[in-house]
Amino acid sequence: MVAEHVERADDPKAALAAIRVVGADAFAPYLLADAVFHPQDAAAVTQSFALFPPPVTTPDPPPAGAAEPWLVAWRDWAMATLLARLTDAEPGGALAPRPTGAPVLTDADQPQGGGDTDGRGPGTRAPDDSGRTDTDWQRWSVRMGQLSPLALPGLEGPVHTAARAAPLALARGATRAVLRRDFPTAARITRWLALLAAEGARIPLDPVPLLEHLRLHGGGPRLALDVAIARRLLALETA
Repeated sequence: MVAEHVERADDPKAALAAIRVVGADAFAPYLLADAVFHPQDAAAVTQSFALFPPPVTTPDPPPAGAAEPWLVAWRDWAMATLLARLTDAEPGGALAPRPTGAPVLTDADQPQGGGDTDGRGPGTRAPDDSGRTDTDWQRWSVRMGQLSPLALPGLEGPVHTAARAAPLALARGATRAVLRRDFPTAARITRWLALLAAEGARIPLDPVPLLEHLRLHGGGPRLALDVAIARRLLALETA
């Protein structure tokens, strides 16, 4: 499937770049459906890493380092790890190193102190637009959504631990994004809820009607991919 995408492209380099952009989600048909990962597919993904290599060292997590390089490093790691797993590579043979850290949440279950100063509810802080903290559930859930390519079976790390520790914050974040009509963010966050549900965790929000709402009212190929993956995780699609 991946190799065929490159072979049929008018511009193979652009096709390889697209593989890197899609990242770990390129493996979703092999992880969640019955697609067969052929050696030619592995060669195409490996070639995409050779043409667009990730940094050799991993950046510091926020707030010590910038957020975007750290997010990219996590997504690179997810893609490289799944490639190594599907090809039975030797331990440590992944093409990208694993970053450190995970989005930090300090108010997972209840708001912290203070008054209702912005209309969001008693004691709930407005997101800090400086980008220096991810500790409030609003900003934390958005950050987790930016790491949604990690919400796939076969991956494990501190980001997954953070998700399992805060299903309520994820549910709040997904609901807030829908109410703000930010459907792409809602779809990304809902992927984490779907993964937790697939693992047997109790979550405070039924993701099925939420995904149906996003499918009907959202738009764009990226959102469609996130919704399709979440539905597969929940076994809503089997064909």
